[in-house]
Amino acid sequence: MDKIHIFRQYPVTFQNRWCSVSKIKAIILAGGLGTRLSEETGLRPKPMVEIGGRPILWHIMQIYSKFGIQDFIVCAGYKGYMIKEYFANFAMHNSDVMVDMARQEVTFTRSQLPPWRVYVADTGESTMTGGRLGRIRHLVADDPYFLMTYGDGLSDVDIGGSIDFHRSHGKLATMTVVRPSARFGSTVIEDGLVREFKEKPQTEQGLINGGFFVLSPRVLDLVENDQTIWEHEPLQKLAEARQLAAWQHNGFWQPMDTLREKHILDEMWVSGKAPWKNSNPSAAS
Repeated sequence: MDKIHIFRQYPVTFQNRWCSVSKIKAIILAGGLGTRLSEETGLRPKPMVEIGGRPILWHIMQIYSKFGIQDFIVCAGYKGYMIKEYFANFAMHNSDVMVDMARQEVTFTRSQLPPWRVYVADTGESTMTGGRLGRIRHLVADDPYFLMTYGDGLSDVDIGGSIDFHRSHGKLATMTVVRPSARFGSTVIEDGLVREFKEKPQTEQGLINGGFFVLSPRVLDLVENDQTIWEHEPLQKLAEARQLAAWQHNGFWQPMDTLREKHILDEMWVSGKAPWKNSNPSAAS
């Protein structure tokens, strides 16, 4: 991490962001096996595991959508047909349906559909993270930059701020860095007594890759083949070349790697206290 340039967040004007980000594409890596969540992923791809009755993929897209991002590329792999079927039938599952059997017509009514454009790309079951990006290179090659994140993590990250930050520093890549929660609770002991206890606070250890990248298409030149792992050679080479900047996010960030973490996110959603839902883009800084 010492080779990554870390900058503090700074205030930006949301109204300006909205006008300038509407055509930016967001890539979501959604093809892995999710073996640590095998209780769920034996039946469906990890991004289709539900939080509050909706796939976590839907929640991630809502995070971007709040900032005006409506163009998505989903890099599917393992059980990718389920992702295709989900979006192909999205209107049916989110509308009232009138079926006229005599005329063989189906009409959707009372639809509440987001203005998303979703390209689901089959990037192979055994392809690594970098390889998946390489497979969709042609879809972003002419863009000044694109967004990318993983299909298994939620956050109240300021997407608009990270885009403005990326534009400001001139590097090829911006990575959101976060301080993860500790696996166990922490205590403060005085005179043999517990004076303070915090249930799984943020760790004091180093910042880690939190996803939510802003990237120049030129970074895809570092992807050699399907077996390229994005987090290995490409990111390491960008850091060595001082072309990887860090957007430090100090708010909520939670991956869904285990059944316990899925339950944590479920409880947040059901309680109405899901930070990724309740965050206000216009107030972000």
